[in-house]
Amino acid sequence: LQESLEKKLFGQHLVNKVIVKAVRGFLNNTNAKKPLALSLHGWTGTGKNFVSKIIAESIYKRGLHSKYVHQFVATLHFPHAHSINLYKDQLQSWIRGNVSSCPRSLFIFDEMDKMHAGLIDSIKPFLDYYELLDGVSYRQAIFIFLSNAGAEKITEVALDFWRNGRTREDIQLTDIQNALSVSVFNNKNSGFWHSTLIDRNLIDYFVPFLPLEYKHVKMCVRVEIESRGYTVDEDILSRIADEMTYFPREERIYSDKGCKTVDSKLDYYYD
Repeated sequence: LQESLEKKLFGQHLVNKVIVKAVRGFLNNTNAKKPLALSLHGWTGTGKNFVSKIIAESIYKRGLHSKYVHQFVATLHFPHAHSINLYKDQLQSWIRGNVSSCPRSLFIFDEMDKMHAGLIDSIKPFLDYYELLDGVSYRQAIFIFLSNAGAEKITEVALDFWRNGRTREDIQLTDIQNALSVSVFNNKNSGFWHSTLIDRNLIDYFVPFLPLEYKHVKMCVRVEIESRGYTVDEDILSRIADEMTYFPREERIYSDKGCKTVDSKLDYYYD
């Protein structure tokens, strides 16, 4: 896990630190009191899905394709607010059934900011400190939540550091963590808004993904070119990074799509 994150994830020193510590500690704990719940926050393209994939690959032979890994996307799997009760029943029985057959199941919930708070609360019993729920123990399971909520707050902290002449690597978890959980809890558009997951402190780690800079976009492009088996052309590499849009408008420090569109831009230049 550590090796993959160091090699493949760029500009996210906080993520590397927290994820390795959290996952390793949890897997080594033979007497966990609750499942592991990680909440990953940041703008699109900063690596949240990518990190979920790396975690899955570090635990299961088939990674995301393992039958013990379950992915949900709010707008795809739970699109209609009027069907919320049906979704609750389906989700609860899906989690119960899968943990019954494999205690070390992994559940990934994407677009948490678009998920109905009532549906989020239906997951709560599985994340709590129960020894058994209807004869099933959930204490070995892992839940990962992905959300754009709190991204503004993360950017605010990163910009403050930049404007004060401090490096990105100077940012510590303590500089962001509290502000992040409060902003997620109080943001009416976050899905987590006043949900009992935060209220009851059932999220073990809020993991902040910093916005990516020009140099990180170039790193993403380079790795993608190499993974396709092409020789790296520095001119094309710079051209792709230059084509990205950056914010704030004056300083143009951070890529507004992170590394999200690198793939399609490479198709244009190479295929």
